[in-house]
Amino acid sequence: MSNYHIKSLEEYFQVYRKSIREPENFWEEIAEEHFLWRKKWNKVLSWDFSKPEVKWFEGAKLNITENCIDRHLATRGEKTAIIFEPNNPEASAEHITYNQLHERVCRMANVLKNEGVEKGDRVCIYLPMIPELAIALLACARIGAIHSVVFAGFSATALSTRINDSDCKIVITSDGSYRGSKTIDLKGIVDEAMENCPGVKKVLVVKRINSDIQMNDGRDAWLQPLLDGASTECLAEVMNAEDHLFILYTSGSTGKPKGMVHSTAGYMVYSAYTFKNVFQYRENDVYWCTADIGWITGHSYIVYGPLANGATTLMFEGVPHHPDFGRFWDIVDKHKVNQFYTAPTAIRALAKQGAEIVEKYDLSSLKVLGTVGEPINEEAWHWYNENIGKKKSPIVDTWWQTETGGIMITPIPFVTPTKPTYATLPFIGIQPSLMDESGNELKGNQVEGRLCIKFPWPSMARTIWGNHQRYKDTYFSTFENNYFTGDGALRDEVGYYRITGRVDDVIIVSGHNLGTAPIEDAINEHPAVAESAIVGFPHDVKGSALYGFVTLNDAGETRVHDNLRKEINQIISERIGAIAKLDKIQFTNGLPKTRSGKIMRRILRKIAEKDTSNLGDTSTLLNPECVQDIIDNAL
Repeated sequence: MSNYHIKSLEEYFQVYRKSIREPENFWEEIAEEHFLWRKKWNKVLSWDFSKPEVKWFEGAKLNITENCIDRHLATRGEKTAIIFEPNNPEASAEHITYNQLHERVCRMANVLKNEGVEKGDRVCIYLPMIPELAIALLACARIGAIHSVVFAGFSATALSTRINDSDCKIVITSDGSYRGSKTIDLKGIVDEAMENCPGVKKVLVVKRINSDIQMNDGRDAWLQPLLDGASTECLAEVMNAEDHLFILYTSGSTGKPKGMVHSTAGYMVYSAYTFKNVFQYRENDVYWCTADIGWITGHSYIVYGPLANGATTLMFEGVPHHPDFGRFWDIVDKHKVNQFYTAPTAIRALAKQGAEIVEKYDLSSLKVLGTVGEPINEEAWHWYNENIGKKKSPIVDTWWQTETGGIMITPIPFVTPTKPTYATLPFIGIQPSLMDESGNELKGNQVEGRLCIKFPWPSMARTIWGNHQRYKDTYFSTFENNYFTGDGALRDEVGYYRITGRVDDVIIVSGHNLGTAPIEDAINEHPAVAESAIVGFPHDVKGSALYGFVTLNDAGETRVHDNLRKEINQIISERIGAIAKLDKIQFTNGLPKTRSGKIMRRILRKIAEKDTSNLGDTSTLLNPECVQDIIDNAL
């Protein structure tokens, strides 16, 4: 019996039990039957969370691109691998077959080799959602280079930090990008970043918006002429199972971003297996995930997971509201999309426009709807279910993280009965635990605690690039022998999980994890600012938005406060990116602090949420008088 495609609840429980009782046998069977290996493993799993060290399929040799491309050529060579839907709705979509993808990946891989990129080298990719982005990932993987994709909405400072942290040799970017009715000068951002990146030898530039840009002699080169001159054949580098595949940065609650390192074999097996089941993908389906490849969702569920299954995956360059709020539904109608995976933020923004705009389009091709990035609220869930899925397409509310590499808790469509706001049951092989603050596991149902995972799974991140101690401290030191997710969760009477949000200083805004510390550091650089504290508050589209409490050096600051607000957001934009800008900035005479000098964010959170009826114990505050002043002037 193959456990690769689960079709009933009874089968889910049967397969889940097997995956927990005999994890090695279970994953060995999945890996052996559904993937191409150059050499089989000597050992399925060795692990020790106290170090922490995890290895899957040790001794195996493979190349992930042979699994994503080459093995499909004989049977699916002329099948569309990637549909590229450009920003401009008037421009025609591009259909890239598996044969064409193979040729383009080989050309790109040869260009990288010609530029001196070798196995183990890091390549930074800073591109918009165009085919070259997916092709660049696969080209790196083909030659054993480690890709580090940086979302093309990050600032020059954020980009240079990431390039330098992983010591990238080469950067792939474009002259610019289209975003709705705007164009963005990506090359200008890269040029600014390069002023602080001495290690970068070459910048390869894709021509996208045909703008007039500066090309730096000796460093910058247009990519297309190099591709034209490159061979269409490139042998895949034979990789070890545990060789690094990519680094992807995620916001830490403190200090600099964390470069999560994902390995080759385990990531491949898990991303492919989850894709097949969570979306119930069938051979001729058209699958669309609206995420950007700059995030883990795009890595696992636009590129690797779908292509490892020989799927047709859609890449969209634009935004949901250009040229109007019907754009998503126009694309679903046009390409007859079967599985649609997006963020609650997008659903809330579209729901605000009403259902009329949806009714213009034929959405009857949709079979499965998914959400990712943050828990979906009940109102948005019902709108999505009724207006997009017409109550016939189940919603998979998926919980997972950059660190987990793949979906961890989720319904399986047509298998798991769904429940609004609940991610429902753990995926096959995943062993969640809820812990209380003292580190005791909360057994049974109807409990709430901190969400941990007590047994390794194949796609978990292996370390933080260059800082294994930080990896251990962040994920494995809070609860012994458990991976701590940083999220709170509750388990209901039937064992369904609901994620209740972050328990650390990370705020999820529009599905993006934003650490508060780097934002506060940026604000505090403003000469007029003494200190600041950031908290989240509910927002009807973004889910959460950022509220800044800012104390100035000079309480009688002469500049108009509105100007200061603009300047503060400008600094945030430059240091981190526009995604981290504050929706509200309140100037305060002081911030509530404990006697040890720690800012009591719990109180600020309550004020931002306009819930000041019960502020809890304020007796430990050094300056309780400032609280009322902040409440009186709250925005």
